[in-house]
Parts: sequence; structure tokens; C-alpha cells
Amino acid sequence: MIPLALNPLTARIGLAGAGAPAARRLAALRAAGAEPVLFGADVTLAGLHVLYVAGLEAAQYEPLAAAARAAGVLVNVEDVPALCDFFSMAEVRRGDLLLTISTGGTAPGLAGVIRRALERLFPPVWAERVAEVASLRAGWRAEGVPMAEAARRIAAMASERCWLPCPEAD
Repeated sequence: MIPLALNPLTARIGLAGAGAPAARRLAALRAAGAEPVLFGADVTLAGLHVLYVAGLEAAQYEPLAAAARAAGVLVNVEDVPALCDFFSMAEVRRGDLLLTISTGGTAPGLAGVIRRALERLFPPVWAERVAEVASLRAGWRAEGVPMAEAARRIAAMASERCWLPCPEAD
């Protein structure tokens, strides 16, 4: 597996599907900032980069996946790993922080268990932390602070504030 984070502002994303599975995928894509092209019976793959397929029967998704691949469009057919060029990941979003978990489509229930654990370890306050660090980093870049020094400062801040588990005091 090769993890990627697509920019929803530049990647043209399509969704073909029906029922609750398609509604869940649509909600997830919109939560990520995407406004996917929605397909019904007529599918025009021209210009798409990625196509999600959810809630369709094999008679519908098999030719659709083949057409997507023939058009050079990456495809994900929900719950059919053999027809997936990529896999959806369980995710935790905290502002610009995105944590993802994947089992390559083999154990989505386990990915969900791990996602719930990460939600507890990275509560919503992490959105503010990431925004603070991004602001500091922008200032440091403007001042010409080298990347290695900025990374050192960020690590020191995270350690001093115990953002991640801190070693026990002696």
C-alpha cells in the first residue's frame, strides 16, 4: 500500500452508488472538503481522477470498475478489494490533522477499533494545536528559520506541553 492524501480542491472525484453505503461515502467525502460528481445510470468518466462505487450490485459495479480502469481513473468498489485500485481508510480528523488507518481492505472492523482508540488519544483540542504550530511555522519561515530548527522547536513545544505521552518524572 502507498498512502496518499488527495487535495479535494484539485482532484476530480466521482461517486456512483445507491442507498446507505453511497450516502455514507458522500458524507465522508464532503467532510474531507470534496464535492464529488454524482453518477446515476449514465456515467461519464472523462476528467475524473478517482471514482468511488458504493451500494451497487455486481452487475453494475463490475463493468463500471472496468470502464474506470480503461479510462485511467482510479477506482474503489466498497467491500470488493479485488476491484480496488486504492482503499478507503478509517480516519480521525482534527482540523488540518488527519490520522488514517488501513488494513488494505482486509479487516475494516479492526481499522474502526483502532480509529476509536486514536480519537481518544487525539481529542478535538488537536485542531487548535495544529493551527498554533502552523502559525508559528509560517512566522519562522518568513524569518528564514531553517526547516531543521523549526522541527526542533516544534518537538520541544510538544514535549514541554506533554501533547504526547511524556516520560514519567524521576
